[in-house]
Amino acid sequence: MSESNHFIREDPWRIFRIMAEFVDSFQTMSQVGPAVTVFGSARTKPGDKYYRAAQEIGKGLARHNLAVITGGGPGIMEAANRGAGQAGGKSVGLNIELPHEQTGNRYANVPVHFHYFFARKVCFVKYSLGFVFMPGGFGTLDEFFEVVTLVQTGRIPQFPLVLFGREYWEGLLHWMKKELELKHKYISPGDLDLVKITDDPAEVVEWIRLYAHGMGALEEISKAFA
Repeated sequence: MSESNHFIREDPWRIFRIMAEFVDSFQTMSQVGPAVTVFGSARTKPGDKYYRAAQEIGKGLARHNLAVITGGGPGIMEAANRGAGQAGGKSVGLNIELPHEQTGNRYANVPVHFHYFFARKVCFVKYSLGFVFMPGGFGTLDEFFEVVTLVQTGRIPQFPLVLFGREYWEGLLHWMKKELELKHKYISPGDLDLVKITDDPAEVVEWIRLYAHGMGALEEISKAFA
C-alpha cells in the first residue's frame, strides 16, 4: 500500500480513538470537582527543595477540598500527588505514554491514561481553576505558555497562574518584560501581571483558595467550556 493510501485508510479511523480518549477522560474528570493543576519536571528527585515544596502545595490544596491534578509521572508530579493523597484529597494523574521518563506514580488515586498529548492538555485546562508551574523543562514551559496564552486571549477565565521558584523563573520574566513587552511590544502592558511568582507554598495555596471561594469562581469553569 502506498503512503498516500495508508493515510486515507488509517487517519479517518484514528478519529474514533481520539473520541474514545475524550469520552473516557471527561467521564472521569467530571466527577473530580474543583481542582488545581501542578506542572513541573519529571526529573526532580525526592530530596530536592522543589519536590518538598510541591508536596506541601499538594497537601495544602487538598486540605481546602481542592483536587490536585498532575501529569501523573515522577518528580514534581509525584510530589504534588503524594501531598494531596497524604492529606486525604483527590490526587489525579493524567499519565501519558512516552518512551522515556514517564511512568505513572503510585500516589495518584484517580489515574487517567492518555495516548494523545492534545487530549491530555484539554483535560488539564478544562478541569482546573488554578495552575502552579514548578521548575521544569520543555514540557513545563510548553504548558505555561499555552495556559497563559489562553488567559491572555480571553479563551479561559483569569485563573491564578503561579510560578513557583524565583531563582528559576525570574530570568524568564525579566527577558519577557524587556524583549516581548518593552522592546518589541509583542505583548501588552499588564500581560505579565497575569502571573504571580513566589517561593512560599502557603502563599500559593492561599492565592488559589481565595480565588476558588470567590463569588462565581467555580461557575466560570463550566461557562468557559460550554
